[in-house]
Amino acid sequence: MTSITDFGFDSITAEEMKVTASEKQHCRQWYEENIICTDKPAYDFTVGGKSLGCNLRDWDISVGAESESGAVRRGGKTTYITLKHKKSSLVTVVEATIYEENATCEWTVFIKNTGTENSPVIGDFYAADCDVKTGASTLYISRGSIPAANDFELCKSPVSPAPMIFNANGGRSEAWLPYLNICGAGSGVVMAVGWTGQWHMSAQQRLENVHLTAKQEFFSSYLNAGEQVRSPLVSLTFYEGGNALKGFNTFRSWETGCVCPESIAPLNGYVIANEFSTLTTDVFLSMLDRINPVALENTDYFWMDAGWYKYNEGWYDGVGNWIPDKNRFPDGLKPLGDKIAAMRKKFLLWYEPERVREGTYLYNEGMKHDGWIVKIGDNLLWNMGNDDACEFISGYISKSLVENGVTMYRQDFNFSPLSYWEKTDRELYGGREGISENRYVTNLYKYLDCLLDSVDGLIIDNCASGGKRLDLEMTGRSLPLWRSDYNCGNADGTVKDDVLEATQAMTYGLSCWLPYSGTNRYFRSEYASRTAVLTNQSVYAPSVEEYARYDKISEYMTGNYYPLAYGGTDTDRYLAMQFGNETEGAAIIYRRENVKENSFALVLNGLSPDKSYELCNFDSREIKTVYSGEKLMSDGVTLKINEAPKAVIMLYNEIAD
Repeated sequence: MTSITDFGFDSITAEEMKVTASEKQHCRQWYEENIICTDKPAYDFTVGGKSLGCNLRDWDISVGAESESGAVRRGGKTTYITLKHKKSSLVTVVEATIYEENATCEWTVFIKNTGTENSPVIGDFYAADCDVKTGASTLYISRGSIPAANDFELCKSPVSPAPMIFNANGGRSEAWLPYLNICGAGSGVVMAVGWTGQWHMSAQQRLENVHLTAKQEFFSSYLNAGEQVRSPLVSLTFYEGGNALKGFNTFRSWETGCVCPESIAPLNGYVIANEFSTLTTDVFLSMLDRINPVALENTDYFWMDAGWYKYNEGWYDGVGNWIPDKNRFPDGLKPLGDKIAAMRKKFLLWYEPERVREGTYLYNEGMKHDGWIVKIGDNLLWNMGNDDACEFISGYISKSLVENGVTMYRQDFNFSPLSYWEKTDRELYGGREGISENRYVTNLYKYLDCLLDSVDGLIIDNCASGGKRLDLEMTGRSLPLWRSDYNCGNADGTVKDDVLEATQAMTYGLSCWLPYSGTNRYFRSEYASRTAVLTNQSVYAPSVEEYARYDKISEYMTGNYYPLAYGGTDTDRYLAMQFGNETEGAAIIYRRENVKENSFALVLNGLSPDKSYELCNFDSREIKTVYSGEKLMSDGVTLKINEAPKAVIMLYNEIAD
């Protein structure tokens, strides 16, 4: 893909940011014509080599009633479309939901063999294979997490007449994130994919339309009697006006209002143990007793990372031993969990249930059963695709959470699963391509839902070597407290030289798609603290002076997002972002250490031109200057930033009439 990363966005007013009746109608019309329809569905697959779209006469199609009570998520209305194959026992059910207030719809396709014999082969299983009428369009997409300093970098490119293909790598999102913003001159659409595996999507310019596809990349399989498979989840968010910022923010608003778990919120974390810790129960309890009251007041959860179980040479060779190390924790982690609960805080504990090492408890248990463990190298895969194995691990980890008093569950996943799925296809499923992955991903969601049901108010932290699983299905169940392993520190406490610039740039790109994300703050400096200002940040030893200062900024980050100045990771360029809504918010401006110019033209976005706003520096909030929204969004104001590096936070607030 030929793309650019250094670009800006046009101004857009608060009124233009609102979802209009026309956009809602556009979404409704597309939804009815392409999803709850009987003549040209927006999804496709082949049965015995014959495609659904070209052979609709082979199917009996019925459309159920639209229901709020049966909605997949809050704020939606769900309809089930049933397709019965006349020449086999295959039954397809499409679970489709529309969110009219957000001009958004989503759907998942399920195919089941209801007969007693194997079905014909299902192939080319597209969750989306459809057109959106946006005219000649521009495509926006973000890189995935390698990890590298440019993780989540936003890229821009004209949509090509040849298919532009994006996919996962090895079963995780390394090269790209599974989100596209297709922006035409007068309208656009944001497509998101929910598939925590080897997803595939494409965009192709076709005269007045852009053709979009999404699917599990590799799938060609018959179904056994009673067997069911599913497609990835796909959502489309419609917008008008030709400004990609409208699409990004309408999509973000849908996520915060309808998709993200209601239990998550901006939270501050205190890391009490990393993967190298050897502290004991008594030391941890004493540590909690000595925490400064101000720091404690502004701590929402205590984080214990890997290594709390028995291991040999390092934390990584004990995965599969999800029992607290008796030498360090003779009574388990319950005393620590109880102590944290009594402090009215949450307890976050690290797990990696899908990876198993030889000699561990789960290895010994799994090897008693055929198909529970998939072996390649040192990292063995707990086969979630096996129903019995999934049920066992669901009960085992749920019990562990309860026994240890865990209220925030951190799920890591540190290797690529695709080769394991392919091996399982060959060895357990007779070479049926993609069936192992499909069963695995489907059961992964069942597993996570089981944990959520087991612990009231449980928050799931989605980590897969950082942000390698940031898809729509995971967004509906979790948040990424640790979005990139590029931010990892070393055993000696050192970090990468450009970690601050990389952190700023990651926020700049990832915020287009996700309202919640987090990382760690390593350094005791104002610049470092303001670099790590996110909806969710963690620290090893919170500074009383700084720790609680940015809560309001974190709240703004769940509102609208406006990239203001692209700086990448260059130390000689400014980087600036704005978060909030039309009445209040904040802009964060980073003058990196080698920027020569000490003035920055701050031009805000998303305001009401005819309204008046107070503007002030976060560090001198008593000094306020009044400007019109038109002034702030056109000429802007010039800031003098005489220090470098320096992070300036400017607050704006609408003055009521």
